[in-house]
Amino acid sequence: MSQLFTPLTIRDITFNNRIVVSPMCQYSASDGMAGEWHLVHLGSRAIGGAGLIITEATAVSPEGRISPSDLGIWKDEHIEGLRRIVKFVRAQGSEIGIQLAHAGRKSSVAEPWNGGKLLTKGGWEPVGPSAIAFDEGYGVPAALTREGIGKVVKDFTDAARRAMLAGFKVVELHAAHGYLVHQFLSPLSNRRQDEYGGSFENRIRLLTDIVRAVKTVWPAGYPLFVRISATDWAEGGWSPEESVRLAGVLKGLEVDLIDCSSGGLTPLQKIPVAPGYQVGFAQQVRATGILTGAVGLITDAAQAESILVEGQADLVIMAREMLRDPYFPLHAAEELGYKDIHWPLQYVRARK
Repeated sequence: MSQLFTPLTIRDITFNNRIVVSPMCQYSASDGMAGEWHLVHLGSRAIGGAGLIITEATAVSPEGRISPSDLGIWKDEHIEGLRRIVKFVRAQGSEIGIQLAHAGRKSSVAEPWNGGKLLTKGGWEPVGPSAIAFDEGYGVPAALTREGIGKVVKDFTDAARRAMLAGFKVVELHAAHGYLVHQFLSPLSNRRQDEYGGSFENRIRLLTDIVRAVKTVWPAGYPLFVRISATDWAEGGWSPEESVRLAGVLKGLEVDLIDCSSGGLTPLQKIPVAPGYQVGFAQQVRATGILTGAVGLITDAAQAESILVEGQADLVIMAREMLRDPYFPLHAAEELGYKDIHWPLQYVRARK
């Protein structure tokens, strides 16, 4: 029995296999609305057999978008378009989750293919823990007041409620890649002198506030994930040791799984990119007793299988390989000799 195709049950939800489609920004929404692109993009990965598909970073507020073309869930009008996608994905036998996000100081920029820099027209004022810009070409954020922090927590909570109404059964809170929650975690971007800055306990406070608030509206039988950047890859930044410490706190708050990525906080990062270069972080965090997902240049079936067999993670979360091959799970099953994976009836005649 392939570990990659062994079901995993978290709370009341069972995933048919351990292959997860990572959140990947598409920059293809208008006013945050999910459209045909999102249906086809996410739906094709469900047809391809992924156990869990997580939407791209979905903004909890207009000012929380990275670009004007980000997917959103800050108003009730967003629910119906997302519900349509949820219904289709689940009909193919996959489960679907939503990543809730706020870009913080990395917001109000153009789409990557339009330069990815600060908008000169149609932009908005970014916010962050401190008035420190991410880099040249980005805006200097307004340091959030305590009232502003309260609004962020409420925005995440309201977004989780809308996610439930749209039919999602998994929520992932985005605390990675240099976006707002990660900005509070890292001393490189957080220079606050109040209860949200300075010590480890203070820097993680925004995340723990959000977790507690979201859990008041999120059904007890539905999993709650958190994505972190396990290291900033920069001197004086957030460290793997702090990630392990945070994992213990989140486990105590009944977070179910930590999605272990890295980087994105500073342009000064130096990342030793190589196949599976982030998998070790998932293994370190998993040692605390919490479930983990491994990401980062995972590109073939044997590699994915070995991560699970060696106990480095509980889920394998894949991004670019899933863009190249939406049917990776079907192909991986063939490669690993697993015959019981579900093929859509419409595609069975192509099965080797």
